Parts: sequence; structure tokens; C-alpha cells
Amino acid sequence: MTEVSDREAPRRRVPGPAKPARSGGAQRRSGPGARPARRPVPRPVVRIRLGRPRPRLRMVSLALTLVLLAFVLRLLQVQGVDASTYAAKAEKNRYVGYTLAAERGGITDRNGVALAASVDAYDITADPTLFSREQLKIDDGPEQAAALLAPILGQDQQAIVKKLRPENKNQRYTLLASRQTPQVWKQIKDLKNALATKSQKDKTTVNVLAGVLSVASSKRVYPNGDLAAGILGWVNADGKGGGGVEQQLNKELTGKDGEIRYAQSGGRQVPTVNSTETPAVPGSDVELTIDRDIQWAAQNAISEQVAKSKADRGYVIVQDTRTGQVLAMANSPGFDPNNLSEARAANMGNAAVQDAYEPGSTAKVISMAAVLQEGVAVPTTSVVVPNRLHRGDRLFKDDIDHPTWYLTLNGVLAKSSNIGTILATGQLGKTQRQANRVLYSYLRKFGFGGYTGLGYPGETPGILAAPDTWSTSQQYTIPFGQGVSINAMQAASVYSTIANGGVRIEPTLVRGTKGPDGQFTPAKKPKKTRVVSAKTARTLAQMLESVVDDEEGTGTKARIPGYRVAGKTGTANRVDPATGRYRGYTSSFAGFAPADKPRVTVYCAIQNATAGNYFGGQICGPIYKKVMEFALKTLQVPPTGAKPAKLPVGYRP
Repeated sequence: MTEVSDREAPRRRVPGPAKPARSGGAQRRSGPGARPARRPVPRPVVRIRLGRPRPRLRMVSLALTLVLLAFVLRLLQVQGVDASTYAAKAEKNRYVGYTLAAERGGITDRNGVALAASVDAYDITADPTLFSREQLKIDDGPEQAAALLAPILGQDQQAIVKKLRPENKNQRYTLLASRQTPQVWKQIKDLKNALATKSQKDKTTVNVLAGVLSVASSKRVYPNGDLAAGILGWVNADGKGGGGVEQQLNKELTGKDGEIRYAQSGGRQVPTVNSTETPAVPGSDVELTIDRDIQWAAQNAISEQVAKSKADRGYVIVQDTRTGQVLAMANSPGFDPNNLSEARAANMGNAAVQDAYEPGSTAKVISMAAVLQEGVAVPTTSVVVPNRLHRGDRLFKDDIDHPTWYLTLNGVLAKSSNIGTILATGQLGKTQRQANRVLYSYLRKFGFGGYTGLGYPGETPGILAAPDTWSTSQQYTIPFGQGVSINAMQAASVYSTIANGGVRIEPTLVRGTKGPDGQFTPAKKPKKTRVVSAKTARTLAQMLESVVDDEEGTGTKARIPGYRVAGKTGTANRVDPATGRYRGYTSSFAGFAPADKPRVTVYCAIQNATAGNYFGGQICGPIYKKVMEFALKTLQVPPTGAKPAKLPVGYRP
């Protein structure tokens, strides 16, 4: 049987649907002669061709490959290239770190009595991210928290809102208030806990203080109020010394801060996660040379007199003549470093070393020292003192009108004669120019025109022009203490130098420091300089006794029963700092006791007394007496029992 190929095989007909008979028409005839019936035309067969899947699968695979590749590349970037960056960000968000402030060292007097100390306090902080809408589910979280905190912290409400809603939304730390008392933090903590308890019971209550935290800190306090404030200074808002010893020894007092980092969640520390901590190293304690009791006596005495005299200000300095150590340095008016907001800026310094003024007659002792040391006169040398003395372009006079005085050199000092001092110092050289140079050299040796050695912040060296530049007036006024400016510490040092046998010891305020290990380190020994001979110093001491002991002396109000007292009064024209012109007076008194075996120097000055007497012997002499008596008793210094020399004041022509 012959095989027929698919191409040659006849197509198989597919019968179509039967057509209905024509309606109303005759049926087709069949049989011979009839027209053959028409075969129905088959309809074409529609063949459906399926799409080829491989290209589409390739496209889908390629797309998936690109997506996966992008993820892989990003993963490589995150885990490989930028791993440290993202790890740091994660650590930053997870871990909170803050500084552990070192406890500031204390300041004590020479006997260990606390003058400045640090007590427990808290820095009130917050995590701003915990006040966002995402955390609290409210829009005004910072405002509600600020309304609660403002009255407790004593701050402006809007200022707190600004801290709780910083420009940087990722900021995790802000300081709301520093060095708050434990009572303040307890008040905030109690309010915070109350809100937390209420929010647990009432789901509509939001604890808006959940993000408020605290960091243990310390606060500076001064147990004695304004006592010795001029010496101590204060600590500013940053915890650094803002003046006085607090500023001068800030490095020693501050110590070294530590640091702590811990994991946190929801503003709370996660105890199961390790934290790192670098402990803080406390600052050293500073021991001053002052005696708190003597300081109190000096400050009380000068404050009473300044108020009574309605003066601008006043200062008292007490110094140990043997060591140069300052036992007291009092200023009036002063300030309370515990309450700086009420302190006047003009009173916040230490005027005893920062004010420069013309000392007046208390400086005459230097002129006498030069005359004695140079050998041009002795205490009994006769000096004729007229009522007026014409020198240069000026006519000089003494404080009071008098007939011609016939005085000894000792009498010139005892009666504080300006004219007699000009005449005596004129003998220091063959010419006035030479005499000026000699006097200048002694002024410098005694410490004028230079720093005292205290190293105190803001100390003035005073004003002492070179001798070749002295004006016609200055070369005659400087010998009696006008035309030259000093501070109170310089003036006190002059008398301590004489009391110490002619050897000047740089004054000191600090005895030493005690480190965190408890080891005491004494301060550097002060510099010593011989200014005049011991013989000259003894002679000057005897002459200064005449000022107080002799009835013709100007310092009789400074007498102390049972003790020999050496001293000198001063009443100088005062330059008004505001106008630069002479207005008012500087009243002063300086001296030491016992005169024949000196132990203590006291110097007092009052600026611009406007009520009552303004002479130094009258208003500063009693202060000297009161403070000196107290110091001698405190230090248990007995009277020597020796009789004074009783040098002559005048002579008969």
C-alpha cells in the first residue's frame, strides 16, 4: 500500500453546521435533471501559536539579577566600606557619654578652717529626642516639660523649650541647669516619678519629664559669706576661677575631669551592658597664710569705719613681719561670692592690690631711710622748718599753718612735716637731680613701681616715673608721698621691711597645697632682699615710735597699752578715678608692734571720707589699734617690757 505523505494527503473536510430550510420556497428537486446541490464552503481554521518563553524568562532573570546586585553592592558598602561610619552612628545613638567633673579642691586658712569648699550638686540634663512627637505622641511635649521645670530651675520657660527642641533633631544631650542643689533634683525627680505613676494608671497621661536626667556634680560654697571674698574670688558658671585665688590657682584647684559612657534605652541606663568609666582626679586643696579670726577683725573694723566716714572704700592688711605672710587682707565694701547676682562689679575685685593711689606721708619713712642710710643726717640732726617753702614753681606748706619749727630729723617724721622732708632729702645729692636719683633707688628697693610678688590677678605695680623725667613739682612732692602711686600691699611691705631689720621679704598669700594623695607641698620660698642696714632699720623703728608715743606726734590714737608701737600717719590728696583730678583725700596709717621686737605689721587706708574727720591719724589710727590688739592676742605675742628710746622731736635754737 502506497504511503501518502502529509503534503499529498487530501484535506479532511470538517462538516459545517446544517443550514435551515428556506422558508416559503420549494424544495430542491432531486433526480435526473436536477441541479446538483452546492456543497457548503468550509471555514478556515484559525491556529493559535504559543509565545516563546525563553526571552521572557531571560528578561525577568536579568531584572532580578540587577536588583539583587544592587542589594549586594549596598550591603558591601554598608558592611565593608562604610562599616565603621555606621557602627559609630549606632554607638552614638545607643551609647550616652558625659564628663565626670573633678571635685574642686578646697581653700582653707592657715589653721585648716574652710574658706571655700565644694558640696554635692547635680547638673540637670535632658535627651531632646525623648521629647519628640514620635516618643511622646503629642506635639507640645517640650512646652509642657518647660512649664514644669521653669519655676523649679528659676529659668525662662522659652529658653528651656529651645533646649528641648534643638535645631539638630538627632541631638541626644543638652544641659538645662548646672550645679543645682540636691533639693532641686529631688523636686524634679519626685515630679517625674509622679507623672510616671499616673501615666501607668491613666493611658491618656504622658510623662513629659521622662527625658530629664541628672549628672552628679559639685557646687562651690563659701561658708563665711563675704569674709576674705576679695582674696578668694569666685567660681564662674563654667566651674572655673573668675577672680582671686580661685583664678590664680585654678589649675591646681580644678583637678582632672573623668568620663563615663553607658548604653541607654528610653533615657535610662541599660545595666546589663558594659559601661566604660575614667575616674575624675580631684583638685588639690590650697592652704592660705591668712588667719580667719584676724581677717574677721580687720574686715569688721574697716567696714564700720568706711560706713561711718561715708567713704568710697577702705582696706586693711595684716602681715607677719618675720615671714612676709599675709595674715589678713580686708576690703570694704565687699561682696558675697555665694550670691554674685547681687554683687556690684566695682566691689568684686581685691582693691588692696588693685587700687593705685598716692600714699602721702606714710611714704616719708622711705625718705628718712634714704637719708639715714646715706649718712647725710641722724635722728637728732636739726632741721629748720619755715611756714612756707618755695621750690621750683610752687610754694609748699604743711598740713597746718605754723610758725617756724625747730625740729630734729626725728621731729620731722613725728610731726609729718612736708617741708622738713623736702629739706632732708635735698641733702641726698650735690644737685637736686642727683638727689632724685638716690631717692628713686630707695623707692624701688622698697618695692615701689613693681609687683609685690603675690602673683595676684589684676594686681597693679603702681606708678613711679624714672627720676630723669620727674617734673619740677614731682621732685619735691615724691619725697612726702605725692606724685607717686602704689597699692596697699606695697605700703604694708615697706613697714614690714623696716620691722624685719631692713630685709624685704616678698609677701605671700599661699602656704602650700595638699594633693589628692594627702601630701602637702609647701609654697615656693619668697625672695628676700636687703634694702637698708639693720642699724638703719632699728633707728627708723625708734623714730616711728615717736609718731605714736610722743604727745607732739600725729599717731597718738594708735597707742596700745602695754606695747611699744611704731607707726606713721598719712593724709594725701586723692586723684578721683572718674575725673583724673584731685578730689578728696586718702587717709592712712601704717605701723608694726612690738616696736623693739616686731611681729605684726598693720596697714589701713580709707578713700575719700566725706563725713567727720579725714586725717589718717584720726580715722585710721583707731583701726590700726583695734586690729593690732586683736592680732597680738591671737598670735599670743607678749609685750617686751622694754622702755622706748624717747628720741627728741625739737630743739631750742
